[in-house]
Amino acid sequence: MNDPREIANHGDEVRAGLALVTGASSGIGRAFARRLAAKGYDLIVVGRRRDRLEELVAEFPKAKIQPLVADLGSDAGVEKIAGICASEDLTLLINNAGVAHYMPFTSLPADKASELLHVKVVAPTLLARAAAPGMVMRGRGIIINVSGMLAFSGPASIEKLPLRRAVYTATLAHIVALSQAMHEELKPHGLRVQALCPGVVATEFHERQGMDLSAVPRMSADDVVTASLRGLELGEVVCAPGVERPDLLDAVFEANLEAFAGQAPELAERYRAPVSE
Repeated sequence: MNDPREIANHGDEVRAGLALVTGASSGIGRAFARRLAAKGYDLIVVGRRRDRLEELVAEFPKAKIQPLVADLGSDAGVEKIAGICASEDLTLLINNAGVAHYMPFTSLPADKASELLHVKVVAPTLLARAAAPGMVMRGRGIIINVSGMLAFSGPASIEKLPLRRAVYTATLAHIVALSQAMHEELKPHGLRVQALCPGVVATEFHERQGMDLSAVPRMSADDVVTASLRGLELGEVVCAPGVERPDLLDAVFEANLEAFAGQAPELAERYRAPVSE
């Protein structure tokens, strides 16, 4: 097993090839693109801001980097990139794109809710669906879906997490469940799937929301990437960069399976009493 300090330079699980990274304009996506370019990958980098994508091209003049401008908040944008995922021989797909519609449920406009669901639910699902058949045919491929620790926050009371937002949280939970189920379906074909769940990260996301988190300890995007690549080596399907004890996550997933296995075709006893009028 490689020393974790060396993961930036090499890694058995992540071998150079062709990678497609969404949300590569900034933050975690940009950090992934820079790390992979340094490791010798050819890259297709997807984002909304061409100038940011061109900066990546200029930063790595010896690398083969193709910038693609697309809005994954629209059907047309998703279809465009899904076509690329289906036609190219991808070794690695990183579904990282995000959108800063972190708003209370009743204040979130319908168009922004739709955009958020497209970017964080529809896009990663359909891009993975487009890339997977080719990876299966080649017997090799890795799909990393970027989620977040808020995926596990659903049961928390409003007193504990007053600033948690329902729709955004739900999209992250979708990514975790999707990644776990995808991994089990695809691993017999030689594929790996990871849900990457960072906590608060020092990116532009919070600034776009008008949130000042300068006083809050935040992980760097580079550290998130390091954890993801190391997590692949460790065989983690769910990678939580800031969680010291992986047994905490194991306990969550074991409890989920116990609840799933605890069902029966008969009505549970607590529901058999007459309903009060």
